[in-house]
Formats: sequence, structure tokens, C-alpha cells
Amino acid sequence: MDPFRLGMPKIPGFTELLTLLQTQTEALAQLPRTLTELNGAVRELIAATSTATSAISSAQRTAERLETLVGELEEPVRALKPGLERVGRVLDDPAVDAVPDIIRTIDEDLMPMIATIRQAQNRVIGVTGLLRRRGRPDDEDAAG
Repeated sequence: MDPFRLGMPKIPGFTELLTLLQTQTEALAQLPRTLTELNGAVRELIAATSTATSAISSAQRTAERLETLVGELEEPVRALKPGLERVGRVLDDPAVDAVPDIIRTIDEDLMPMIATIRQAQNRVIGVTGLLRRRGRPDDEDAAG
């Protein structure tokens, strides 16, 4: 409650002066808290700046390492270019497109024939083995 409003006569300009003094006093009373908050904000800014500086430094080191690696790889990759171009021309050849069909034909047509030939070969080997174990009659006559 304002003691000047309790019945004291109003002096022109005096009330405004008191209001200004009261506002100034409140502002001065809040000044330590404001300075403390400002100090905290400055500390946070310093920490953020330090972190950003570290991040920039790390990024710079990484960029330098990448530049070194690219420098080391550039010449061997350039040396591969003619061979890769030749491989590209070979792969562009229409004959390459026929390779899957050729492999499918081999699998469907030749593989069964090869399996049949192996079976026949195994039978011949089996018959030959039987004949060898039994021995031929001509061999017995010649030995006896």
C-alpha cells in the first residue's frame, strides 16, 4: 500500500517522481539476478563456442584425412579406367545376353546326356570288373 495515498495531498510531479524512483529501485533490486542470468548465458555461450571449435577442428582433421585418402586412391582408380572400359564394351556385346540361355540349354539338354553316359560307363566298368574276376576261359586253357 502506498503511504502517500492515505490522505496526503497530491503534489504535482511529486507522484510521478516517486513512481520513477520506485521503478528505478525495483530495477536496481533485480540487477544482481539479471547480471547472474547474463553471466550464466555468457558461460553457456563460451561452452557452446568451445564445443563448436572442437567440432570444427575435428571436421577439419577428418577432411584432411579424406583428402589424403582420395589422393592415394586417385591414381590406382584412374589406372583401372581403361580395363573397366574394355569390360564395359564386352558386357555390352549382344553375345553376353545369350549366356543365360546357353547355360540353361546346357543344363536341360547336355546334363541329362552326361548323366546317361556316366551310368553307361559305370555299367561297362562293372561288367569289365566281373569279367576280370571270373577270368576268361582262354586264360585257364593256356595256364593248364
